[in-house]
Amino acid sequence: QVQLVESGGGLVQPGGSLRLSCAASGFPFDYYDIGWFRQAPGKEREGVSCISKSDGSTDYADSVKGRFTISRDNAKNTVYLQMNSLKPEDTAVYYCSARLRGCTLRAATYAYWGQGTQVTVSS
Repeated sequence: QVQLVESGGGLVQPGGSLRLSCAASGFPFDYYDIGWFRQAPGKEREGVSCISKSDGSTDYADSVKGRFTISRDNAKNTVYLQMNSLKPEDTAVYYCSARLRGCTLRAATYAYWGQGTQVTVSS
């Protein structure tokens, strides 16, 4: 059974940090590119970052460049999203996802999705 399980969300003050984790099981993790997406209330799901399976190359949305860092540990079947300098506009449910054919921030092309973890940035 394919599973992607996100964790690490929570409430943080502006300027704070969180590290999200995405633990994968039930499919050959090494063969998949992994993306992080987020969806705020009343907004469409947007791509945040992705990391490729092959060379570990990454991509980021302009809104998070320089603040977020994605990484993967294939031995643990886990992808991480380190989020620094968080802003209120980063508040959303964060999802991880998996696809076979390259790192992209387009949500429609991903095959597998987790249930999400809530991130709230507020003072």
